[in-house]
Amino acid sequence: MKFSEQWLRDWVSPALSTQALADQITMAGLEVDGVEAVAAAFSDVVVAEVVGKEPHPDADKLNVCRVDDGSGEPVPVVCGAPNVAVGQKVPFARVGAVLPGDFTIKQARLRGVESRGMICSASELGLEEETSTGILVLPASAPVGEGFRDFMGLDDHTIEVDLTPNRGDCLSLKGLAREVGVLNRLTIEGPDLVPVGPTHDETFPVRVEDGERCPRYIGRLIKGVDVTAKTPLWMVERLRRGGIRSIDPVVDVTNYVMLELGQPLHAFDLANLHGSVVVRLAREGECLVLLDGQEITLDGATLVIADERGPLAIAGVMGGEHSGVSAETRDIFLESAFFSPLAVAGQARSYGLHTDASHRFERGVDPRLPREAAERATALLLEITGGEPGPLLEVASEPHLPHGREASLRSSRLEQALGKSLPRDEVTEILERLGLVVESSAQGWHVQVPSWRFDISIEEDLIEEVARIHGYNRLPVRRPQVRLALRPSHEAHTPLARLRQQMVARGYQEAVTYSFVAPELQQVLHPEALSPTLANPISSDLSVMRASLFPGLVRALQHNLNRQQSRVRLFETGLTFRGELDHLHQTPMLGALVCGPREPEGWAGVREPVDFFDLKGDLESLLALGEPQAWRFEPGEHSALHPGQCARILHRGEEAGWIGTLHPAVRARLGLKVDALLFEVRLDALTQGRVPAFTPLSRHPEVRRDLAFLVDEELPVQSLLDTIRAQAGEWLVESHLFDVYQGRGVPEGFKSVALGLTWQHPSRTLNDEEINQLVDAIVTESRQHLGAELRA
Repeated sequence: MKFSEQWLRDWVSPALSTQALADQITMAGLEVDGVEAVAAAFSDVVVAEVVGKEPHPDADKLNVCRVDDGSGEPVPVVCGAPNVAVGQKVPFARVGAVLPGDFTIKQARLRGVESRGMICSASELGLEEETSTGILVLPASAPVGEGFRDFMGLDDHTIEVDLTPNRGDCLSLKGLAREVGVLNRLTIEGPDLVPVGPTHDETFPVRVEDGERCPRYIGRLIKGVDVTAKTPLWMVERLRRGGIRSIDPVVDVTNYVMLELGQPLHAFDLANLHGSVVVRLAREGECLVLLDGQEITLDGATLVIADERGPLAIAGVMGGEHSGVSAETRDIFLESAFFSPLAVAGQARSYGLHTDASHRFERGVDPRLPREAAERATALLLEITGGEPGPLLEVASEPHLPHGREASLRSSRLEQALGKSLPRDEVTEILERLGLVVESSAQGWHVQVPSWRFDISIEEDLIEEVARIHGYNRLPVRRPQVRLALRPSHEAHTPLARLRQQMVARGYQEAVTYSFVAPELQQVLHPEALSPTLANPISSDLSVMRASLFPGLVRALQHNLNRQQSRVRLFETGLTFRGELDHLHQTPMLGALVCGPREPEGWAGVREPVDFFDLKGDLESLLALGEPQAWRFEPGEHSALHPGQCARILHRGEEAGWIGTLHPAVRARLGLKVDALLFEVRLDALTQGRVPAFTPLSRHPEVRRDLAFLVDEELPVQSLLDTIRAQAGEWLVESHLFDVYQGRGVPEGFKSVALGLTWQHPSRTLNDEEINQLVDAIVTESRQHLGAELRA
């Protein structure tokens, strides 16, 4: 929220500098995001009156004006503004004045006519960002000769406060003034809020069908308003400094009261209301054109303001275009209501909206404020636009209105939490200055919470209030005295940090993506996946919970490729979600994606593309950290992976993940022009390891035999290795594949697989007869079960 420092000081003005005031607000828990001057620096600009105007003799679009700047004699000025007129009070830059942008005003001759100064527009003085079409016209009461900065109060600052969601009571000048007053032990002095007496007895019927969502609704009929009246400059300036653009006097007044008191209001054109105002839930299929011109289709959970013909506004969010105030409006119906925070929360976002009204109603507005705000707005409207007010019409559902809350604070608990003992009188004073009704007891204090403090309900809330008003910087700094026992370390467990380090050592970078993905992307990669859909997503492309890490990694790949990063190596750890919300399985996973050249670009490198076995090697380096013999790879089919370059990953015989190349059809649908390889493995399996154990080294020599088998080209080498290990006996210490060959000398449809086998006995030397028996058993078993023949 933005607010003017001068406006705040009209309510309460502590003897603090601007920066000290901002620091005090921050230390009270209302963080100040920034402090900015409300206008750029300029000098020697005064209030002047146009006392003469004649057409320029040599230019159709210029006028020669005479300006009284209070110096004695009228000053000749050539002005091209279309709205300049005799009798206007205007900002006038004298010769020698310096305007924003370091622009110095000099005496000049324009088309042969002398000009000594410049009549300024709002944009030329830095009061508007857009270029103004005419000069800035000041009120007739502006004193001639007074400095323009002083008259406009431009030696002011805009302070922007970033409020936490629980402090909706500070989304107004009144709320901030209460805080500053409490912090500095000052009383606040707001405007006199005197009820406006009705001048006629006409009302417009109001019917509230949903008292739970709208417990209080106040309306007032004001007849004969002049919407073409000009909003006072002081109000326009306060709105500008609060970040709101002036539109017309009726809208400006409702915005002004919202900034001042914190109560959003809305004005309807009475001519466009039919029958009665009805507060109800929308009917399915009803449409509404909003004030911003957007047409939306309402759903049945949306609270609307309607008449007998249909919806007029989304309650607490935005009004409709058809019923809004226009230049032809003569009679208005002023609305001031209290909507339950739960009735408004999420409604604006569900339609892609965020308004000042919804921002406040979602956080909670004082339920007693609507009448006060309606009276304040009525008084301002009558002052600016004129009109005849009717009586206030109120419809309230007492059972659904928030009732007074009570809480207790124990002195012993307060001392324990703050680390110091505060005098009882000081605590009582702090609570009373906050607006709480305090009753002391032997154990501490019992308080009644004011209607505007939605965030106070339990003892901890009261402790927080006492701490921040007393001053966090005044609390003692104490280090807790504890005995920290070492946590047991599971030697058979591979920590996640070790897995991350290994991936980084292999050249990967860690990615962190949302747990929510676009439903279209998940459908492409995992058409069979079932995961929850969010009722209130951050955006439409983050509306389902991910069933795999693949969608997030693929999206990160697209992001990098779009920025000319051709070599991508990413990994991610996180939860995946499968099943319905009531039976949701959350599985921690580790996934990785590679794309592009195998090695970084270099003078000695060959730019070969990364392939399946590169990625498999990186994964096997992770498996080696735990229990490598517990893992197996077998052919499989996955909807997102290439059928010929895809493997199911098994851990102790159970499926633990997938590895493969992105399916060409999937790649085409995603618009990727390069191959990408991915794997995904369950973290609980990856982190399972074994306790290292020492095996004595044998003093006896090893015996090695190399065997080359002719096998069917479709036979997995793993099947051959499994058969060999089963027949090789207990003294086999190593078996590895060192060659696969197809070509001359090998029959078509077959391949030659060469394996190196090493035996070693721990206590004696193995003889040839023992080794030959084992080799014969291997050859016989391979021939019988796999059709393998020993190659000559």
